[in-house]
Amino acid sequence: QVQLVESGGGLVQPGGSLRLSCAASGSISRIYTMTWFRQAPEKQRELVAAITSGGSTNYLDSVKGRFTISQDNAKNTVLLQMNSLKPEDTAVYYCNYSTVQDGVTFASWGPGTQVTVSS
Repeated sequence: QVQLVESGGGLVQPGGSLRLSCAASGSISRIYTMTWFRQAPEKQRELVAAITSGGSTNYLDSVKGRFTISQDNAKNTVLLQMNSLKPEDTAVYYCNYSTVQDGVTFASWGPGTQVTVSS
């Protein structure tokens, strides 16, 4: 089982930056995907950015060029650098870990961290 803890959320003005961190612990597979999701009030949860154990990345169209996902394998940490933040980026951000073993998907979620973009 893998445990996740997010940090780095907060209140920032439009145009500002935040860096979210997701620390993973437990039985981490060699092959996995780490994903940042977000959920705004009364909206569905959406994928923001993902990175695989091999380093491949994927982004939500609306954050391309503004957000960067990266990982520090030595620290079992995934980072989400968010620049040029907009009010529509306001949401609770969740970290997700997933891996497939023998055809079965195993996933873990962090408790989430609030990001508020407002003047």
